[in-house]
Amino acid sequence: MNGLAGLHRLSASSHEPGAGGEAASHGKPRRAAPSPPPVTSAAWRQLPGEIDWRICRFGELSPIELARIYRARQQVFAIEQQCIYLDADEYDEISCHFAAWSSEHVLPLAYARLLNPGTKYAEPSIGRVLTTSPARGLGLGRELVRRVIAHCAQAFPGMAIRISAQERLERFYADSGFGAIGSPYQEDGIPHLEMLRQA
Repeated sequence: MNGLAGLHRLSASSHEPGAGGEAASHGKPRRAAPSPPPVTSAAWRQLPGEIDWRICRFGELSPIELARIYRARQQVFAIEQQCIYLDADEYDEISCHFAAWSSEHVLPLAYARLLNPGTKYAEPSIGRVLTTSPARGLGLGRELVRRVIAHCAQAFPGMAIRISAQERLERFYADSGFGAIGSPYQEDGIPHLEMLRQA
């Protein structure tokens, strides 16, 4: 499918729903502003073609898979958000990469990376979370975050998850159990919040 090979399938399970970023104070999570109940839409299931949810380590990505992931990240983070920064970094090589692929689309419909505990933070960390334009507004980002959280629970039982999220996505992540810590800060010219999800 689109030249994709050598990836492990993610198991489907039902936890909670969640899309956004990766940073720098410690303390107790503060409550996000009250928000409406999370949209648990599964409208993404109606997308044409079968969605193939997969996870792999960096070394298991083929050159074409890596190129397509980087294209999706550049489209969302550099072009759409008009943010000039070095997207590909040293963390890519030591991350697990989650992607929703479809035979109907060249680029992944959704993507995130997961860093092991002790890499960026003491806890595991989710970053580079995105959905590409054909899949937006259908709940695919929430499903992606739900799957990464479920993977963390199995891989790192009893551990919290720490992220640096774009401030505009605070409610999105709060719906998946994350609480903001500290004050907003600037990262690559975009307001961010450090957020923690207790185990």
